[in-house]
Amino acid sequence: MNRESLFAGILIGLGAYGFLSLGGIPGAVIFAFGLMSVIYFAVPLYTGKAGVINDIWALTKIWFFNVVGCVLLGLLAWYLGGEAQARAETVVAGRLAVGPVRAFLRAVGCGMIIDCCVFLSKEKGSMLPVLFGVPLFIVCGFYHSIADVVYIVAAMDWSPALLWYYPVIVLGNYAGCNVRRVVLPKKS
Repeated sequence: MNRESLFAGILIGLGAYGFLSLGGIPGAVIFAFGLMSVIYFAVPLYTGKAGVINDIWALTKIWFFNVVGCVLLGLLAWYLGGEAQARAETVVAGRLAVGPVRAFLRAVGCGMIIDCCVFLSKEKGSMLPVLFGVPLFIVCGFYHSIADVVYIVAAMDWSPALLWYYPVIVLGNYAGCNVRRVVLPKKS
């Protein structure tokens, strides 16, 4: 599972890097490549599993290796510089400026959308939920704890605010990914 989780992180990292490179709605649509690939390859992604796995240790391992995969893409974006790296700096500064409560709520929104995307794509055998859901969470300004690793590393912004920010969005994504399971327990 560790290699698969690492690969899932790389795939989400590619989507995040694509978003940083292109920006706007087109970049948000390109980002969907990451989640579509995760689903097609059936590799574990933290925000795809947080609403279905009860084993916190297994979920933590998935998260860890997803993060490692995204660190690799973040380093690539930082090293290559250009528009992607500049956009990452803007994204990170904006995220750190919102404060913990707003960051948590934005992460909950993302978790809900990603959980629905993964559930519906598997349930209905269609990638349309992903193709619309990923741009939706980006347009709404919601935060994805795995993709944000790419932005943070590409920006090389090691602000002390990351000490509250990153754990808050990991927990917010977890909470959002579990809304469906709590509200519609028979549909999980």
